[in-house]
Parts: sequence; structure tokens; C-alpha cells
Amino acid sequence: MTPTERTIARLPAHLRRFVVSQDYAAYTARDQAVWRNILGKLRGHLADKAHSVYLEGLEATGIGSECIPSLDEMNEKLSRLGWACVGVRGFIPPAVFTELQALGVLAIAADIRTHEHIEYTPAPDIVHESAGHAPIIANRRYAEYLKACGLVGFKSIASVEDQAVFEAIRNLSVVKEDPDASEEEVAHAQARLEAASASRRFVSESTRASRLYWWTAEYGLIGDLERPRIYGAGILSSIGEAKHCLTPAVKKLPLSVACADTDYDITRMQPQLFVARDFEHLFEVLREFESTLAWKRGGDFGLEEARRARTVNHLVLADGREVTGRVLEMVAAPRPLASGLTTALVYMDGPILSSREGKAGGEKPWNGSALVAFGQAALPERGPFKLALESGLVLEGFAAGGGEVLALRGRLAGRELDLPAVTKLFVSTHLPSVAGGPADPETWDRWFGEMSAFSEGDGEAKARSRKALALHPSLAALYREVRQMREARTVKPERLAQIAAAATDFPDDWLLRTEVEELRAPRA
Repeated sequence: MTPTERTIARLPAHLRRFVVSQDYAAYTARDQAVWRNILGKLRGHLADKAHSVYLEGLEATGIGSECIPSLDEMNEKLSRLGWACVGVRGFIPPAVFTELQALGVLAIAADIRTHEHIEYTPAPDIVHESAGHAPIIANRRYAEYLKACGLVGFKSIASVEDQAVFEAIRNLSVVKEDPDASEEEVAHAQARLEAASASRRFVSESTRASRLYWWTAEYGLIGDLERPRIYGAGILSSIGEAKHCLTPAVKKLPLSVACADTDYDITRMQPQLFVARDFEHLFEVLREFESTLAWKRGGDFGLEEARRARTVNHLVLADGREVTGRVLEMVAAPRPLASGLTTALVYMDGPILSSREGKAGGEKPWNGSALVAFGQAALPERGPFKLALESGLVLEGFAAGGGEVLALRGRLAGRELDLPAVTKLFVSTHLPSVAGGPADPETWDRWFGEMSAFSEGDGEAKARSRKALALHPSLAALYREVRQMREARTVKPERLAQIAAAATDFPDDWLLRTEVEELRAPRA
């Protein structure tokens, strides 16, 4: 097995289906020229502007200037740092990206930007994901931050509107990178994103976590506020951003948890950036942010966050059991039951999955609804029961086994409750945590993955096809010839002159002329 195949084999099954092979042979000579041009400019510009580990980090993670990196070579180097990488196709769902990162696996977009967008592209590409994210991992403390930040993002609760915004951003970035996209298509994609953003009823935890990630791991500066250095991947992989970010036109703000409340536009250069004192400062801000999340707070706060999100999340009960489903409604108790908890009963919509420590242990999902009652009581495994809880909630019914109850009736403060006659019933003294997504993603994906399967959209596939067809065969042949000369280190002046003359047939392709001029220039 290759190093990359070994990495993929270690991934949980629900993550493996998002992985694609790199297909290194599919990169054209012009793709290689794009890489050379960007990396050459970035190395020269960032040598004294990026964090001090940058140049060393490029070498340590298998990233050279002459050719697009091989994921196998990167994995060989990254393994020494406790990391790995896999190829993915463009934008992947945030929960997948953050889970991979929490596991110490970089998701490397296999595509590379076009020469028209060489200074900046909103679409994920191999320049951003490798030359941007990988080098600073050579700093151990920063590498730990990336994993910790990934875990926080993974545990954050996302809303149904977040998914719509994600799809709209993905669509816009693809359209903007499509060489044949019309002005009308770009305008429609922009309008779709604006509409999706306007549909948000509230700012979710996941959105705030993504902002924190954006202003640190993607667009972070570090050091002195007046003379900061660059460590964010979005800047390290964009010569346009790298030149722009340190100018007076960009406002520099001290990093604080307030960055999680500062929105960003993925399609434009950033008007302000946040400066961390050092990498320890990142952990200080992350811990402060983490303490605000339902994952850490649980109780009424977590339940309300899950209810308004309208997405699949999971409750962690006092005994460690995890209940995955959608929180529909909470019934309040007349008085507090535990610290931060005044809820007597929670209605959850199915399917419901019960687990411990993130493992369902072979248990099948329950297709009906579920109830979670809070108080000191134990549901018998089988037979008739009557539970009288401190909240005043009284539940009666018949336990069929495995938490399933029949003929359920309930009263609270003298009022009859409208309860499902057949349901799953869980009882817990308190609620330590409410976290994003299913507690056991692998089992959930095995049962319901096809329902939420992520696939390349028609627009994305068409854009990739158009991008390949946009390279004229004659132009492609010229690029290949120049590339062959470079690799063989054999410069043929007469032939280069002929190629330069032939390049005039493609006036918009400045990159080939640049490649030829480099080879024709006298060597020092």
C-alpha cells in the first residue's frame, strides 16, 4: 500500500467516501506552470513576512516549488509530524472537514486553480490546502491548535440554514472558477448565496466556530500588532492576499473571541485581520469560545440550541449514554432540577440512535420518536412502571425492553401531557452536554448515509469539464514542450524563440510567455 492508501485505510468508513485519488497524471503542464508561478512568488514574498517556520515547514511537509506535490510524498513527511493528508474534491461538508482535522488529517483539494485566478481563488485547491495549511504544522503547538480547533468545529451545532449557505458558497466558488461561466451565471450564484445567508434565523454555533477558524487558521496574523507575520493558510496560499494583508488598507485587530462574531466573505480579500500574540494565544481564545458552546454547557442552553437548529444532534446523559436525534420541544419543570436545567421532559424526533462513547455497539436505530425525562428514577427493563420525578412529572406505561415503552401516559403539575403511546424513554438526573451531529457518525452514516450523501453537483462537474476543455490542444502542446525542457534542464534557444512566436496566437495566456522568458533568461 502507498502512504496515502494506508492513511485512507485508517479512516472511519463514513469519512472514506469523501476521499478521491489524486490522479497525478491528470495535471497538465499548464497546471504545473501555475504551481511553479505561485510557489515561486510566495516563497520570495513570504520569506520575511510569514511565521519563521514557513520555509522550513514547506520542506518538512513535502512541498517543493517546481511541481505540484504528490500526496504520497506529503504523507511520508507529514507522518513524522503526527499528521496525514487525503485528497478530496473541492468543498466538502464542514462536519467532514472538521472531523478529519480533529484526527490530524489534512483534506487536500485535488484540483488546482486556473491561471486567470492565480493570485486568489475562492475555490479550494491544492495550492491552498497544501502550501497554505501544511507548512505551519511543522510548529508542534500550532499543529495541536489545528486539531483542537477541528474538534470544536465538529462538536458545534449547525442549523438547517447552514447547509443551504454551504451549498451556495460551494456553487459560487465553482462558478467563479469556471472559465465559461457567464455574467448571468455568476450573478445568479451570488444572488443564491445572498438569499441563503438572508434565510438564517440566527447565528449558529457552527457558523461562529467557522468564523473563529477563518480568522485564525485561514487568515491569521501573529506577533506584534504593528509588524505582524502571516500564518493563516488563506494568506500563505494567495499572493494577492499576501501582498494586500500587511498594507495599511487592512485593519489589524488584537485577536479575541470577538472574531467569532465577525462575518467574512470568502469571495473577496479581507478588510480586517486579527493578530494573535503567539500560538498560546490561540488556545486562550479557543478555550474561551469553547466554554460558550452547548457541547460544554449542556442543560437548557444546549437543548434550546439543538431545538432551534432543527438538525440531527446528540444529548449526553448523566450516565454517559448518548441519544442522537432532533430535539423538537421541551416541557419546563416548575422549579430547577439541576444546575442550568429547568426542563422536565424533551421530545425528540426520530430516527433515534443510542450509543456510549461514540459507539452504538451494533444497536439499530429506533425509527420512532423518543422522550428524555429528567430526575432521579430508573426505568425497569420490562413490565409495568410508574415514575414520579422531582419535577412533578409522572410517567406510567409498560416497558417492552431496550428502553421501548408502550401505553405511555404522563402528567405534570396536574396537566395531562400529549405523549406518544409507543416511544423510547430515557431518564437522566441532568444533562452534561448537547453536541453537534450524531454521537456515532459511522453507524449513523451506515444507516442513513445515502439520505444525506454528498456528491459533486452538476455545476461542479460541468465546471471541471469546461476547465479541461478550455486548454487548446496546441497551447497544451507548447506547455508540455516547455515543461520537458525544464525537467531535462536542456534549453533550446531556437525552439524557445519559435514557442514564443507561437504563443502570440494565445494573447490571453500570459503564463506561457512567462515560462519561456524564464528559460531564455541568462542563468546567474
